[in-house]
Amino acid sequence: MEQVPSAARVHEIVKGMSSRRVLVAGDLMLDEFIWGKVSRISPEAPVPVVAVDRETFYPGGAANVARNLREFTPHAAVLGLAGRDTAGQRLRDLLAAGGIDTAGVVERGSGPTTVKTRIIARTQQVVRVDRELNESPGAAERRALLEALDAALPDVDAVILEDYGKGLLDRDLADEIAAKARAAGKPVAVDPNPNNPIPWHGVTVIKPNRHEAFAAAGLPWSEPSAHPLEDKQLLKAGEILLEKWDTDQLLITLSELGMLLFTKDGQRHHTPTRAREVFDVSGAGDTAISLYTLALCAGATPVEASEIANHASGVVVGKLGTATLTPAELLASFQNHAG
Repeated sequence: MEQVPSAARVHEIVKGMSSRRVLVAGDLMLDEFIWGKVSRISPEAPVPVVAVDRETFYPGGAANVARNLREFTPHAAVLGLAGRDTAGQRLRDLLAAGGIDTAGVVERGSGPTTVKTRIIARTQQVVRVDRELNESPGAAERRALLEALDAALPDVDAVILEDYGKGLLDRDLADEIAAKARAAGKPVAVDPNPNNPIPWHGVTVIKPNRHEAFAAAGLPWSEPSAHPLEDKQLLKAGEILLEKWDTDQLLITLSELGMLLFTKDGQRHHTPTRAREVFDVSGAGDTAISLYTLALCAGATPVEASEIANHASGVVVGKLGTATLTPAELLASFQNHAG
């Protein structure tokens, strides 16, 4: 059984990440946070009144995957759609200011940029408001996206397909992006969406959560075991999906139970959660797929990559909002859990 990487080995992998180039294709969003305090209930309806202190904006969805990558490498790029609206311009500006390559951001022919607005009272999310248009790209948009992909592929080391179910990745486009990446010899990682059951085939790694894995495997839900390597239904779901999706690696995230890695050559590796406190799970999956993929690109084994992804997610859920982590925070997590 392969051993958990030491802090020194993780430092070596992280150092190798800085020269890797990763393209994230998927649903680009703008995350808006409205921060305030609640001191009374509205006289109009039994709802809290939030007195707003400030607003913050972050790249969200597939763009947040790129944000996570950008903490570890200067070479992160996105491929997706943004509207002609104020939110679309704000998203482009935020990506550019963060050093993320926006050459693959194609202007949507019509419709808004997807915006998720979260209203936070102190540290509690009160409500979320979504503005979105869940439509597949039109013919002109599709051509522009594939042209941008062709231009980017020679210079990237891997492609991540990040499906938030907002319409960008229909079956045809997802298949074409994956096929082009494979033909160029680039690893392909997929973060699937349960509401968009694309029949993935022949990619490098797919990262569903436990609910998504059971649904995709066609198995009825069963309550999780405290010991994932003894969870017969979970193991069965993993075996089914390895064959169904014909993927080299399958990484199932298990919330408070960590992650379970399956590989085509028979490895089964459980890494327990490394989270000390959980404030906000927003974006934890983005962190997992970005760090897993980047670690593979930097020479990590699948087991090492799963440990890195798990530690990274454990750091991020301890932060409020759409958060990322730094290399120093990742290394500190390994040092804190050593032994």
